[in-house]
Amino acid sequence: MRYLGSKCKRCRAVGQSVCGRVKCAILRKPSPPGQHGAARKKKSDFALQLAEKQKIRWTYDVSERQFYSVYEEASRAKGVTGTIMLQILESRLDNIVFRSNLAGSRAHARQLISHGHVLLNGNRVTVPSIRTKLGDKITIRDKSKSQLKDAHKAAVIVPEWIAAEEKSMEASITMIPTREQLDQSFNEHLVIEYYSR
Repeated sequence: MRYLGSKCKRCRAVGQSVCGRVKCAILRKPSPPGQHGAARKKKSDFALQLAEKQKIRWTYDVSERQFYSVYEEASRAKGVTGTIMLQILESRLDNIVFRSNLAGSRAHARQLISHGHVLLNGNRVTVPSIRTKLGDKITIRDKSKSQLKDAHKAAVIVPEWIAAEEKSMEASITMIPTREQLDQSFNEHLVIEYYSR
């Protein structure tokens, strides 16, 4: 079931912004939520692994089941499991729409896709979790462009593996990202340790 509570409560729980908002609560209250949130105590290895897993999962806004299936697919594939896992998560359509600066947050990107405003290779899609591949072209429908022109955009730096045109509201995937091009704040090795217990 989708989480409908406060997004910034999650940010404070993991100690980093995972909601994608410019005015995140973590900037005002960096301590974890709750009465005893500010209490300092040493975290166990399990607590660190769980926190890292939740941080990555909440950043991409995927369910536990979806996240575990991504991990299983990455562990079966040839290559570095952690890098492949992040590449799979980055290739989701909602993430590409967000990274291309076509939406203000991943939640906004999910809504745009669900409401049919996004075209993938010229075809209307309504599933945010669709996996994109090299050469795919993402555009905003012509009918939707006028109403989305003034919509809030995130101040996101478009990664070098995506070619984005802000005026025409389109983007294309030009290369498969390397680990150096992916989020450096993630420690995916802790996630692998968590699932390998």
